Amino acid sequence: MKMRIEKDSMGELNVPAEALYGAQTQRAINNFPISDEPMPEAFIRSLIMIKAAAARANEKLACLSPELSQAIQNACDELLNDEQLMTHFPVDVFQTGSGTSSNMNANEVIATLASRFYDKAVGANDHVNFGQSSNDVIPSAIHVSATLELVGHLLPALQHLKQTIVEKGQTLKGFTKTGRTHLMDAMPVRLDQTFDAWAAQLQDNIDNLNALTQKTSRLAQGGTAVGTGINAHPEFSALFAQELSDLTQVTFSPGDNFFALIGSQDTAVALSGQLKALAVTYMKIANDLRWMNSGPLAGLGEITLQALQPGSSIMPGKVNPVIPEATAMVAAQVIGNDAAITIGGQSGNFELNVMLPVIAKNLLSSIKLLANSGQLLADSAIATLTVNEDKLNEALHRNPILVTALNPIIGYAKAAEIAKKAYKDGRPIVDVAEEATELSREELLKLLDPAKLTHGGL
Repeated sequence: MKMRIEKDSMGELNVPAEALYGAQTQRAINNFPISDEPMPEAFIRSLIMIKAAAARANEKLACLSPELSQAIQNACDELLNDEQLMTHFPVDVFQTGSGTSSNMNANEVIATLASRFYDKAVGANDHVNFGQSSNDVIPSAIHVSATLELVGHLLPALQHLKQTIVEKGQTLKGFTKTGRTHLMDAMPVRLDQTFDAWAAQLQDNIDNLNALTQKTSRLAQGGTAVGTGINAHPEFSALFAQELSDLTQVTFSPGDNFFALIGSQDTAVALSGQLKALAVTYMKIANDLRWMNSGPLAGLGEITLQALQPGSSIMPGKVNPVIPEATAMVAAQVIGNDAAITIGGQSGNFELNVMLPVIAKNLLSSIKLLANSGQLLADSAIATLTVNEDKLNEALHRNPILVTALNPIIGYAKAAEIAKKAYKDGRPIVDVAEEATELSREELLKLLDPAKLTHGGL
């Protein structure tokens, strides 16, 4: 590999001749051969947009010349349209806790490209990073990337999943099934009620995520090194937020307190907690689907999920609930990500949190996993499942728990006797109740009608 010599404040260093980055990036590559996993692309794109918005703001504040600012913006545009973008950003996630290596990686790459649009060298520190510090850039990039991924991917995926569940549920109003508590037979429910419950859970998650975007859209940018704003124009933060909002078409604003946004990651921890709550909702839906689909002969067999692939390398004809299983694994991973983010959030020492890269990586991973699996759950499981009505009815009318409907008439103790006898003899509850009470069969059939019981009341 051909090399060139680059120089930074620590001295000279060999860098690949064709690389757009410089010495500081190369030092990070040398220092952190840990995971071979770079920062997420969504984070890098947000970092580049931050540099473009900063150049725009600094031009309007007369801190950069129009020509220099335009060169930086051109470089950012070129990167954002580069299909090989990530080849320029190889720094490992597990790096310096402030994310300085990633910030300087961006500064160096943009400076190299900007120099091609300018009649003299563009400085990574003096120009691209003007009025900024890694300590406000990286927390801002976490908020910006999380907000854009929420608004652009996760929230639309959740709306799609919820709407798919609602629409599917509307088609299932005529199906009544045995309800289950503790995995044991309980009072009947309609399938649309089950689906509406899932939709309600998702709506709660959507509402909570929308509320959190109001916090992730508040940025640390302008606080620079420790929150005081040293080396940044006093009007920089407000103008920067305006320029970034224009670039992204999402509204961003300066944070109320830069010290809090630089020294802590409370908002990221709160967002991760809500993503964990969504993962728990996904796990509930996935497991309900798996149980209802179980069998088809020895399980519940109430529904049939779309067959997507052979289920066994040894058992011919076996088909498994692969989408719910994948969704359940996503939920487990997101819960694990949250644990790492929680620990990362505890590393706010005085004026800086020093686990920023791993917080960014896990937060964006959770958002991506939940968005992608939510779309699949909607399209390849919910929308395409079919109901096995015969299997539903097979258990429904034999369920002794239906006797609960007779409690107001014959009392709990008498109803319990009837239920136990029906269990013991394996007979329909209506037959046993007819023998044990003075109620006519006609009355009993009306009182014990499973579909009627799903409407509640006395």
